[in-house]
Amino acid sequence: MLKALTKLNPIAGIRMMSHHSPLSGKVAIVTASTDGIGLAAAEALGQRGAHVVVSSRRQTNVDKAVSLLRSKNIQVTGTTCNVGNAEDREKLINMTVEQCGGVDMLVSNAAVNPFFGNILDSTEDVWDKILGVNVKSSFLLTKLVVPYMEKRGGGSVVFVSSVAGYQPMQGLGPYSVSKTALLGLTRALAPDLAQSNIRVNCVAPGIIKTRFSSALWESESMTEEVLKQTSIKRSVQLLPL
Repeated sequence: MLKALTKLNPIAGIRMMSHHSPLSGKVAIVTASTDGIGLAAAEALGQRGAHVVVSSRRQTNVDKAVSLLRSKNIQVTGTTCNVGNAEDREKLINMTVEQCGGVDMLVSNAAVNPFFGNILDSTEDVWDKILGVNVKSSFLLTKLVVPYMEKRGGGSVVFVSSVAGYQPMQGLGPYSVSKTALLGLTRALAPDLAQSNIRVNCVAPGIIKTRFSSALWESESMTEEVLKQTSIKRSVQLLPL
């Protein structure tokens, strides 16, 4: 994900990061960033000098994440945000601009999955919820940040998809389709935003052991079935922050 957000010397990149902060002065919004992949991304960006803006639907989760990141000397601002709500999306961007001076990076990580089972049993409400949060909100957040990135001479947008976007997972039909849609959204946006020096990339993690994905790895039999669909045949455990 960091390669999608920054451009480092491919040979000396690691050495460079140890001597200076490559993202110093940059502002990065990471949605759904008080736990799991989102929090790990926020910490990684913050450790490289970015001022990170974290968000979650619950204030208690935001407070906990902000406290944790500040304890690691990371510059961080936090707010509540339900990305499926237009007012919350606007509040997130406006607060970031007002308190941090602008926006350089957006990591659209927020996702929901209220359904597990045969795809033919999924309802219209399920599809509306999944596509609304996982896909539509990613586009609408991007649309909101683009003018501010243009003012700063460019920026970077990263959508968090999933291996399920390439190979739909059994029981996760609608969710898998939403992740495939993010791949298409990336390809659709990239040429247009390149004209404004804004890069658009998409990452597709495998099975990461987080609270959100617990249904896939807490059951040994389910884990075995899911891993059969992956090439590397293993899951990943996030290191404690």
